[in-house]
Formats: sequence, structure tokens, C-alpha cells
Amino acid sequence: MKTGAAKQATRYTLVIVAIAAITAVDFRLHLNHTTVALMFLLAVLLASAYWGLRYAVVMAFVATAAFNFFFLPPVGTFTIADPQNWVALFAFLVSALVASNLAERARREAERAKSRRRDVERLYGLSQRLLASENVLELLSALPHYVQETFGADSVAVMAADHPTVHRSSLDAPFEESVLRSTLLRGEPITQAGVSYVPLRLGMRTVGALAVTGYELSRETLDALGSLAGLAIERARALEALSKNRAEQEHERLRSALLDSVTHEFRTPLTSIKASVTTLLSGSNLDDQGRRELLTVIDEETDRLNRLVGEASEMAQLDAGMFKLDLQAHAIEDALEPALQDAKSSLDNHPVEVIVAPHLPKARMDVQRIREVMMHLLENAGKYSGPGVPIKVTAESKGDQLVVSVADRGPGIDSFEQSLIFEKFYRGRNQRYSAPGTGMGLAIAKVIVEAHGGTIGVVSQSGSGSVFSFTLPVDKKS
Repeated sequence: MKTGAAKQATRYTLVIVAIAAITAVDFRLHLNHTTVALMFLLAVLLASAYWGLRYAVVMAFVATAAFNFFFLPPVGTFTIADPQNWVALFAFLVSALVASNLAERARREAERAKSRRRDVERLYGLSQRLLASENVLELLSALPHYVQETFGADSVAVMAADHPTVHRSSLDAPFEESVLRSTLLRGEPITQAGVSYVPLRLGMRTVGALAVTGYELSRETLDALGSLAGLAIERARALEALSKNRAEQEHERLRSALLDSVTHEFRTPLTSIKASVTTLLSGSNLDDQGRRELLTVIDEETDRLNRLVGEASEMAQLDAGMFKLDLQAHAIEDALEPALQDAKSSLDNHPVEVIVAPHLPKARMDVQRIREVMMHLLENAGKYSGPGVPIKVTAESKGDQLVVSVADRGPGIDSFEQSLIFEKFYRGRNQRYSAPGTGMGLAIAKVIVEAHGGTIGVVSQSGSGSVFSFTLPVDKKS
């Protein structure tokens, strides 16, 4: 308050000083009355344009008095001898007042335009921040802070129609929750006790209410703010519904894929077991060799069923994050050699070439999990490669990563399918019925490798085979 009063006093003083300076210059130079009047009028216009009407009015009356005293005969008195000078003096005063009023109006319009431009810029900046939120509760929690920071308000509160909780920028915000609810229900703006309450609209529908204090916003800006916030809330709600719908569709797709895969994979061994058991129970005259063969079939298919159930259970645990890694420094051979034994049945008809770079550093790994990854890759290579086709396994170091690759000469994978084969239950269009499998092996491998901080991928071309590679971080202490 003291600063404002001091500023006003200074300006009034400058008004008097300006009139005195113009009077002194004009009096010394003996300028004609018209020039003097124009100089006074110019000073009045400048005061009105930059400081406001009050200073211009004071300057107009002081200038009129100075013009009368120093320039209209008889000079040195406030008496006017010639009636024409009365007309001139009155015309000067009226011109100064009218001109100053017009200048003040132009100044106010310019300030109003600047204020509106600033409000538009602030609304645009606010819209950019609001569009970054895709969750309704997160948006409602952040909205008061966004508005407060954007417009410099003292405090802000917001309430959504379907979320009755009032979200505030500060706990001591002076808002009446009843008025906020009334604004929400009536859909009309309210100003009460220095607080502006505005409905958040989406067309004709009210989706919430906003309260702002400490910053005087125009009615147009408040309406725009309400529409913008309402649109942001509805957008976040629509994105949530879309995400939920997509998740349900994905869940349904996975469930269908699971049922299709499980049905196909379980039917084959069950059919073999059923046929073998039926033959054994029929009392057919089987020799020991025939009976042994049927029992071997039952044993192998039972193992196959057990593995299918195990893979499904493991995939569920990996998806839920219900596993821990026993990370230790191991040579890659610690996992590779047991994996070759695990995949022996799939590799029987294939020569396997293993190339491990000399002096290869150890990697931080859960050796049993990485053994499982390599077993899946080796089984796939043997399963989808023709009899007698060689399979090549390489291990090398690249920077701080250990890179392991399994290359086959199978039918290859189409480019559009290469990003899908690591999804659960997905199997290539040309391989899903030509070889047994559930489509879970590569998905399991991907989760395990990424849990180690590595990556897994494939390079393939139809008809030319595939190279599956994964990386593991090198143990820096080895």
C-alpha cells in the first residue's frame, strides 16, 4: 500500500514538473498561443496513455491554469480580457479532457487485449499439461496445482461428478464444499466471498466444478477453463475405458489362444495314451515286446503332458513376477552343456556345432534359468529344421554384454511375425500344425532374459533359416 501511494505521489509531482518545464520553455522562447496549447495537449495525451485518466485530468487543469496565467493577456493574472480567449481556453480544456479520455480508453483496451492474450497463452499451456494425464484420479489430483501454477492463483479446488472427493491445491484453501456441489448440480458459475466457482462442462453436460481464489479471471476465461478441464476429464475417462476394453479383448484373445493351444496339445498325447491303454485292457494277445512298446508310449506321452502343465504353470508364475533369480558369475558353458542334454531328443538327427570364443568372461546369471532359455532355443531349432540339417551355437563378448546365438536352417519366419513369436501362445502360421508345441517356450525365454537385464531377438528370412540371439550382462568382477 505504501509503495502504491508513493508511486502516485511521484507521478503527480512529475505532472506538475512537466507543466512547469513546458511553461518555462515556451515562455522563454516566446512561442505563439497555438504552439503552447499543442505542447500542453501532447503532454496530457502522454500522461493519459501511460499513466491513466486521473493524472491526465490533473495535468489538463494545471495546464489550463498555466496557459491562462502565463500566455493569455493580461499575462500574470487569471483574468481574461478578450472574450475570444475565453473560447480558446475552454476549447483547450475540453480538447484535453476528451483526448485524455480517448487515450485512457485506448490504453485500457490495449491492456485488456494483453490480458486476454496472456490468458489464452496460459490456457494453451494448461491444455498441454492436462493432455499428458490419462487417468481420471491422477488428473483430478493434479488439476488444482496446474491451475494454480498457470494462473498464479492463491488456491484451487476441483470436484468431479462421479468422484465426490474434493481435490485441493492446499489444505487451508477457503472453499465451501456446499457451494462447489451447488455449482456442480446447477451448472452455473457463482462468485462468493472472493471465490469464483465455475462448472466444468462438456457440451451441455456438467462433469465437475472448479473453484479459484486469489486471481481475478474474466468470465470468458473462466468459461474456457471450465470447458478445457471438462474436456480433459472426459478424455481421461475415455482413455481409461478404451484401455480397459483393450485389456478385456487381449484377455479374451489370450484365453482363446490358450484353449486352442491346450486343446490341440493335450489331445494328441491323451489320444495316444487312451489307445495304448485300451489295447492293453482289451486282452489282445500281445507279446512282451508289443506290451513294452505300448507302455513306452504311455510313459512318453505322460511325460509330455507333465511338461505341458509345467510350462503353463511356469508361464503363470513368470507373468505374476513370482520368481527369484539366483544371480552368480558363471561361464556360459555351465548352462550350455546341460541344455544340450535337455534338448537331446530334438537334436538327435542334427549335427550341432558349438563355437565359444576363447577367454570369454563370465556372466551374471541364474544358471538354471539360462539353461532353460537355451533348451527352448535348441529345441525350436531342432524341431523346425529338416533331418540332417546342422545347428550352430555361438557365444561371444560384445562390450559389456555376452551374446549367445542359436542358428538353424529351417523355413524361417516372416518379417511381420518376428515381433509376435515372443508373445504367449503365438505360433507361426506355417508351423502351428506342422510341429508340436504350445507357443510358450519363447515367451518364457523372453521373460527370463529380460529379468537378467538382457535382450532377446531373432533375425530371419523366409526359406533361409533363423538366428535367435540373447544377451546377458558380463560380470565385471570376473
